[in-house]
Amino acid sequence: MPAPLNAENVRRAPKVLLHDHLDGGLRPQTVLELADDLGYRDLPAGDAESLGRWFREAADSGSLESYLETFAHTVAVMQSPEAVQRVARECALDLAADGVVHAEVRMAPELLTGMPLEAAVEAMLDGYAQGSREAAEAGTPIRVGTLLCAMRQDDRWDEVAGLVVRYRDAGVVGFDLAGPEDGFPPDRIPSALALLDREGAHRTVHAGEAAGVDSIRAALDGARAERLGHGVRIADELAGDGSLGPVAQRVRDGRVTLEVAPSSNVQTGAYPSLAEHPVDRLHRAGFAVTLNTDNRLMSGVSVTSEVTDVATTFGWTWEDVQTVTERAVAGAFLDEDERRRLLDGVVRPGYAALRG
Repeated sequence: MPAPLNAENVRRAPKVLLHDHLDGGLRPQTVLELADDLGYRDLPAGDAESLGRWFREAADSGSLESYLETFAHTVAVMQSPEAVQRVARECALDLAADGVVHAEVRMAPELLTGMPLEAAVEAMLDGYAQGSREAAEAGTPIRVGTLLCAMRQDDRWDEVAGLVVRYRDAGVVGFDLAGPEDGFPPDRIPSALALLDREGAHRTVHAGEAAGVDSIRAALDGARAERLGHGVRIADELAGDGSLGPVAQRVRDGRVTLEVAPSSNVQTGAYPSLAEHPVDRLHRAGFAVTLNTDNRLMSGVSVTSEVTDVATTFGWTWEDVQTVTERAVAGAFLDEDERRRLLDGVVRPGYAALRG
């Protein structure tokens, strides 16, 4: 008999996370302690419970702009290498405790203005490595890869692309474009993309979240995205009879991984409720849907809660959850040996035990 598909058993399941922002996943207590260390006096609450609630309520406004304002506080307390290292270590530990076996966590080093970009990257890598070692010792092994974001509206793409190449043997797995989709096309700085092309570096691009199908087309054509951060607006080309528009056909047939974060999309007003979110329609139509947290602090979610809520809302079975997890393995920026080990050695045995 299969195990009941509930939060307790989803937590036991081996999960793969492709879209999680480091500055969106701090522990509230850590925010308080780092603010105290740095002399930051602008936090809206003075205890961990109230602060966590403030982040969730501020982010739950139905506005992407209000949602993004919450990051002013988390980024403000991450302005030293020691702070970044701590946040990265705790990120690895928290994800491992939630049953995540492979995670790719992203951050824009240019937002960490209290240090050189290289120091920011090295602090992240050190923190993930330390957290991963401690998680393995606790019996919850995890591998964390680092994605470096360039901000669309700023002009540091070349530097960030260079760091992706420089640190790729140390744990940086790819490049991301984040920030406002409208007005800042993903091919605005071609030299950065050319460097990634020459070096064979992986890339994912935020697209199809706040903007529609044209943004997705631009990410594919202009930035040669392998994965789409969010990408849910591809559903605009998914008709009720199952027919697909040209971009949707291309995304589905090309197995372009969709890094879907349903709770975040509802919070930012992209969809009115989880029940009305297109994640299930896209999954049923054969798109390479994966489930992600985006920002665990702001959304008040874990990978376990996100998977459980989607499965409960849409009547998913363990087969659906395993399929989504295997798609995430397929889309992960791993070499083929690591991908095979993760799939055959960890993911499939874990789901076989749960499916009975």
